[in-house]
Amino acid sequence: MFNWFKTALLMAAIVALFGAVGAMLGGAWGMLLAILFGGAMNLFAYWFSDTLVLRMYNAQEVDETSAPQLWRIVDELARSAGLPMPRVYLIDEAQPNAFATGRNPEHAAVAATTGILQLLTARELRGVIAHELAHVKHRDILISTVSATVAGAISALAQFGILFGGRDNERSNPVVSILIMIIAPVAAMLIQFAISRAREYEADRGGAEICADPHALADALGKIERYARGLPMETAEAHPATAQMMIINPLTGGGVAQLFSTHPPTEERIARLRAMA
Repeated sequence: MFNWFKTALLMAAIVALFGAVGAMLGGAWGMLLAILFGGAMNLFAYWFSDTLVLRMYNAQEVDETSAPQLWRIVDELARSAGLPMPRVYLIDEAQPNAFATGRNPEHAAVAATTGILQLLTARELRGVIAHELAHVKHRDILISTVSATVAGAISALAQFGILFGGRDNERSNPVVSILIMIIAPVAAMLIQFAISRAREYEADRGGAEICADPHALADALGKIERYARGLPMETAEAHPATAQMMIINPLTGGGVAQLFSTHPPTEERIARLRAMA
């Protein structure tokens, strides 16, 4: 029930952001049109955002024949978690990473990169897949997928507003307009930020319970963190709103960017998993 509340809150906040940008673009009519667009975007994201994200990463669906180790691990752990068998996808990327997507457990998908299959042992891979299935079991994959899809749309609308906002409204303040257009995508990011960190801790805990091996996930997180830093993922860099879906932040930016990471510190995640064991 709480996850449904979080989803509704996220969608309401997104519609409000669309409305704020629309008001700067065209006053009351602009706000109305933007709210309608935001509502339509939410519905579209609910039904199709998983497909869009998988296509964005050029993910290829696999089965027991084409990727036997990955498919069997997903099948085994899904049974242990009491979940329907999700679709399994492989992404041809050197960076080790993985994510889950879909609007509910009955329409879920788990995707892993070729890099993570090459890097991790079978035991460590079980820990990673268990983490992703915990996201599915907690029903929070919808939140991450919708927010990843719509945050990009808010940024595009805000950029459009910087170019064209307020031209037809003599009373508009161009400085205020530009500030709001800048703040809107930042606000979208903060909505993701507020929810994502707690969700990752919960998925770590749930994943450790599903695979019954907290050390396996802890070891995997340490390895992925070390290798991912030196292997950029071009799709994630081009679409940073999708970064929060991954088990480890795939973006290479450091410094201030790390302060706004949607992922909690990997060291803290590992420490919590070791404590569970």
